Amino acid sequence: MLHLPKLTNTQQEAVLKLIAGTTAFDNTPPIAEHILLHLRHGGDKADSHLLVEQENQVIGYAHLDQTDLVAGPSVELVVDPNHRKAGIGKALLSKAIQICGDRLRLWSHGDLPVASKLAESNNFQRVRTVLQMSKHLDDIKTINQIDPQFVIRSFLPGLDDQGWLTLNNKVFANHPEQGNWSLNDLKLRQKEDWFDPEGFFIAEKLGQMIGFVWTKVHGAKSHQHDGQESHDHAAIGEIYITGIDPAFEGLGLGKVLTSTGLNYLKYQGIENGILYVDEENSAALNLYKSLGFKQSGKDCLFKYKNPQ
Repeated sequence: MLHLPKLTNTQQEAVLKLIAGTTAFDNTPPIAEHILLHLRHGGDKADSHLLVEQENQVIGYAHLDQTDLVAGPSVELVVDPNHRKAGIGKALLSKAIQICGDRLRLWSHGDLPVASKLAESNNFQRVRTVLQMSKHLDDIKTINQIDPQFVIRSFLPGLDDQGWLTLNNKVFANHPEQGNWSLNDLKLRQKEDWFDPEGFFIAEKLGQMIGFVWTKVHGAKSHQHDGQESHDHAAIGEIYITGIDPAFEGLGLGKVLTSTGLNYLKYQGIENGILYVDEENSAALNLYKSLGFKQSGKDCLFKYKNPQ
């Protein structure tokens, strides 16, 4: 097993191939989006990597992030489906604990039984659940703005960057992933193939940015299982991020913005929509349920409990 501060281009490509293959096999990404962004764009100076290789292929990978001094370090890992039940996941997790200490946190995307078993058998306890919700977009209705002073328009890259960052970091000040974004965090996403400023909506009142909804399309792609069978996946639209200035909460703006994003996705010819929300965020859950969303999956965060 290798512990590396930075991946070579060849290692980076091998890790991305492992992640893509595992995503296709499990129908859920094993690694969070922000980690994939850093991997595709050259890595992040603060992270490190564990690699398990066999016959010039990466069959196990773990991403270590030790930057959060408050919540503690975190790890996300993936094992080639053809090499599971061989102790690779346990070995990666044990090495991560050795490196990061007993405050380590572990993300399990998709809440797969094999991942939960790995976590719990290695003294990790579940502490947070993020729900994936989905719906068909054929019954989305237009919702009239409740205040004629609200203006909803598309995001203007460059011109809106700093204003949006200020609002985002205000709205998500206490959020572990969405808060404290830098301009680089935004720019990395603007470089992605899926970025579409026309599907990124800003709400203003009297010229003040007070809310937003950012949509994302997961495009139709083909992949192969074991190098043989090919499958096509219909494009899926995501309500990627929605935020309302706390001073303007309770006015129904969240419903207006979410509906705006869903209608935009619908008129791109997309049939299915998804979003993610913390299980404990009852206000957001009630909003999304009122719009017809139903739970379709979940991601879980585990925290290490030292048995000693």
